[in-house]
Amino acid sequence: MREYYEARAPEYDDWYLGRGLFAERERPGWERELKALERALTSLPWAHTLDVACGTGFLTRQLPGEIVGLDPSKQMLEIARERVPAAAFTQGDAFALPFADGAFERVFTAHFYGHLDQDERGLFLAEAARVAPELVVCDAALRPDREREEMQERILEDGSSWQVYKRFFGAEELAAELGGGEVIFSGEWFVVVRS
Repeated sequence: MREYYEARAPEYDDWYLGRGLFAERERPGWERELKALERALTSLPWAHTLDVACGTGFLTRQLPGEIVGLDPSKQMLEIARERVPAAAFTQGDAFALPFADGAFERVFTAHFYGHLDQDERGLFLAEAARVAPELVVCDAALRPDREREEMQERILEDGSSWQVYKRFFGAEELAAELGGGEVIFSGEWFVVVRS
């Protein structure tokens, strides 16, 4: 999956902004809900936050506080550094976070948790708990047109095809899976839980 996101970096924001290969997709209410998601993230209390799998920094810029973004993709981080110059960014592995125990007040991650298999989820949750007492997970909402879990074929503008594992969540289901927590946002497209 790391190679996929490295290749996708230049066009990643097209998914959020409805450009490129996403320009013709029917996504009723998407723009309104994306703005509401951004407001929900902006309203989180200020915290020293590690954004794991920060990608291009599209949502990183909404996080209040002192922010460190981490991503395995050099290409993604180059875009994130330009987008959020006040944040610090580092290349690294979500399953072996290069930070000391308790280094942060919050771990945030968006559209990463839903790509993890059961073993990876356990590794990530243990690492997140090691570096911060709070975890905020943003991911894709379960919709009637999707299976709860699926392998997706993702095609990039260069024509390359990638198989990507994806899970979708109900907000309460995600909260329970994280060991309990507060639903920050629950919509047709996105869910956010703080545990």
